[in-house]
Parts: sequence; C-alpha cells; structure tokens
Amino acid sequence: MAQTSPAPETDLPDDVRPWPALGALVIGFFMILVDMTIVTVATPDIMAELHADTNAVLWVTSAYLLAYAVPVLIMGRLGDKVGPKWVYLAGLGVFTLASLWCGLSDTIEMLIAARVVQGVGAAMITPQTMAVITRIFPADRRGQAMALWGATAGVATLIGPILGGLLVDLGGWEWIFYINVPIGVVAFYLNWRLVPVLPTHEHTFDWVGVAISGLAMFGLVFGLQDGEQRDWDALIWSLIIGGVLLFAVFVWWESRTTKEPLVPLRIFGDRNFSVSNVGISAMGLAATAMGFPLMLYAQLVRGYSALEASLLMAPMAFLSLVMAPVVGRFTDKVHPRVLVCGGFVLTSAAVFWVAAFLTPGSEVWQILLPMALLGFGMAGVWSPLAATATRNLPMQLAGAGAGVYNGTRLIGSVIGSAGIAVLMESRLAAKGIEGGGGGPEAAGQSLPAALHEPFSSAMSQSMWLPAAVLLIGALTALLFEMPRHLGGGQPAVAPAPAATAD
Repeated sequence: MAQTSPAPETDLPDDVRPWPALGALVIGFFMILVDMTIVTVATPDIMAELHADTNAVLWVTSAYLLAYAVPVLIMGRLGDKVGPKWVYLAGLGVFTLASLWCGLSDTIEMLIAARVVQGVGAAMITPQTMAVITRIFPADRRGQAMALWGATAGVATLIGPILGGLLVDLGGWEWIFYINVPIGVVAFYLNWRLVPVLPTHEHTFDWVGVAISGLAMFGLVFGLQDGEQRDWDALIWSLIIGGVLLFAVFVWWESRTTKEPLVPLRIFGDRNFSVSNVGISAMGLAATAMGFPLMLYAQLVRGYSALEASLLMAPMAFLSLVMAPVVGRFTDKVHPRVLVCGGFVLTSAAVFWVAAFLTPGSEVWQILLPMALLGFGMAGVWSPLAATATRNLPMQLAGAGAGVYNGTRLIGSVIGSAGIAVLMESRLAAKGIEGGGGGPEAAGQSLPAALHEPFSSAMSQSMWLPAAVLLIGALTALLFEMPRHLGGGQPAVAPAPAATAD
C-alpha cells in the first residue's frame, strides 16, 4: 500500500499571474478541440473539391482523433519531465504548421496526412493545460480555474460545427484550417510571455510501457473508429480485443516495473481521481454521440443547411459558457457529488427531452428549450469533474494525471462515435430504411416525405444511448468523497521515490 503525505498546494513562482497564464493556455486548447468537430460541416465540399469518396473523407476526422488519442498518455508524462510550457509551445507550433498544410492540401491523402500531424500536436498540448492549472492554482481556488478549462472543453466541441459552417460559407473548406494559423501565432506569443516555467521533476521514461500503451490505444481507437466502415469484420474485432488485452498487459507491467512507470497506478488510490475518470468518459461519450442523430434529423427531415442545423446547438453552448464561472465559484465550496450528480441528471433529462421532440411536426422552440437545459447541466459536469480529478495529486504527478484524464475522455468520445453509428444503423434498419437515409453527401438535402416519420423515430430512439450513459455518470458521481480542502479526510497520493535515470 502506498504511503501518504500532504501534497504541496502549488509550485507557482512568485512573479507569475495565474489567471493571465490560464487565459493564454485555453486559446490553444480551444483551437485543438474545435478541430475535432469543425470538419463535419465541410465534408461535402471536401468530397467535391478533392474528388474523395465517403470512406476516404471520414478519415479526415478519424486520422486526427487517432493521432490525438494514441500519444496523449506519453505527452502528459513528457510535460512532467521537461516542463509543461515547452511541450505546450512545441505542440502549438506543430499544430499551427499542420493547419497550414491542411489548408494547402490538394489531395485527400495529403489532407489526411496533415491531420495526423495536427493530432500529434493536439496530444502535446492537451495534458499540459490541465497540469499547469493543477500546479499554479491552490486547491481552494482550482475550481474556478477548472471552470474555465471545462467550459472551454464543453463549448469547443459544440461550437465547431457552427464555426465550420460560417467559414465554409464565407471562404471555402480550406478556411476551417487557415483560421488556426493567426490564432496559433497569437496563442504562441501569449503563452511564451504569460505561462510560467515551472520546476521539473526527475523522471525516467518507461519505454516498454510507452510501447504497450501506444499499441493498445491504436488498436482500440482504430478499431472503434473504422468499425462501421469495415462492417465490423474480423480485423476490426481483432484490433479491439487486442487493444483491450494490451491494456490489461499494460496495467500488469506498470504494477511490476522496477523503473518509474508511465502511469503510476497509485494515482487511482485517490477515489475522486478514479470516479472523475469514469465520469469524463461518460461525458465524452454522450457529448459526441448525441450530435449525430440530431444533425441528421435537422438536415434530412427538416431540410436545414449544415449551418442552420448546427445553430440548434447554440443555446447549449451559450448556457454552458455563461454558467461556467458561476459553477466554478461553487466548485471550490460544494461537495463535488452535489454538482456533478446534479449536472449529469439535468443533461440526461435534457437529452431525453430532445429525443421526445425529434418528430417531423415539432416546433423549433421545442428543441431549443431542452438544448438550453443541456448547456445548463453540462456546466455542472465539465469543470467540477476536472477540478476534482486533480485536487489531491502531488505536483510531480500532475502531468501523468492530466494525460490519463484526457486519454479517458478521448476513448469515451471514440466509443460514443462508434456506438451511435451502430445504433442509428440498427434503428433505421428496424424502420425499413436501408442505407441510413443518406450520408455526408446528403447534407442540406431532405428525405422523401414518406420517410420523415420513421427516420425521425429512429434518430429519437438513438438519442437514448447518450441519455442512458449520462444517468450512469450520475450514479458514479455518488461515489465522490469530500475533498481535503473542504475538510475531507482522504490523504494525498504520495509521490514515489525518485527513479534512477537511464
């Protein structure tokens, strides 16, 4: 059993201003998360201009997510070793240059390759944002900081389609990537000036753990992402099962290695960290899954353009952003069980509510109203989860904890994407609609009137998946313990003795 000792509140240098540093960090974080969803509305234009088929263009998103998810554990640990500021800046440079490459691509193969490089840059950035917050804000103020981080994560995944629709309409699909270049340059300058150079901690790299975790993430993420395209054939199931088995081997190795592990398993001894990881995987799954049936319903049944359809998410994004600072103030003062469980219950109720009104004859306000409730509920999940996950971790493990947390979120998103695709296909087949009623190339078109009712019913029933998973998140949140800064008795996770350098 691991020894316990108090974790230092912060290792913030005296001359650093935490809030300006956080403001600089979230610019790049927002940019990379927007790029997870911004491509969706540009898909028809990319297909037309680059002469790509449906399977090829889907890899524009899949390649990014795959390259993002696989190295995220490693990058969190790298930030602990060489400094989160330097890894963040390197990742921002890679991401910005890769965005320019994306915009200049004249073949679908070149675009996919550029998206892979973009994903690697995103993996370098993401764990550093959370690790820096953990290290520069004391525990009793960390909730407000994580509120901004959580609002950024939540709003970015929702605003991507809206921003993408505007940019495609105004300048073409290339501009969903070109827009990252000036933003990336500004973010690089601000982070260089405002983010502190934090003390590093001597770490060795567990290269066996790196290899096993990378292969496990690749097998699982690739299998889930590509499963629908390959009709869940033997190769896909081999990759998924192999990925799960490799994760089991990874856990065994991390518990047995005599060197410093890539993921110190003792961090899971903090119940709040473990519960937060389950919660964020549920939130990632639901946030990704619920958008697909809603967007298909809006475009194929109601005949909305991609931009018009994406505006259905505007109340959710707006309320989530407005409520984030309010929730942040309570995050530092209220038991996380109250905020997170309540947030999950509200989001689940809102998704069920939206599903009930996915009908051909529903009024727009009948969808916008529950979408506003959804944003209200999400504000109670994103930031409290992030703040609670890292409160008790010692500074030496901030990067490792952030890498695990963000890796868990990404895996939840991938499972959500794959799961909703399978469920939609199943429900459409049950309604007698073959071929899914259209694909990316059908965006902006309408189905024949005779198919409106069964298609709407299939999309409504598909929304039950994210709603049910959100209820599981609510039940999991009941397991939270009182944080130490609120008088809880749970001890901090003790850092392991320094490992001998290789």
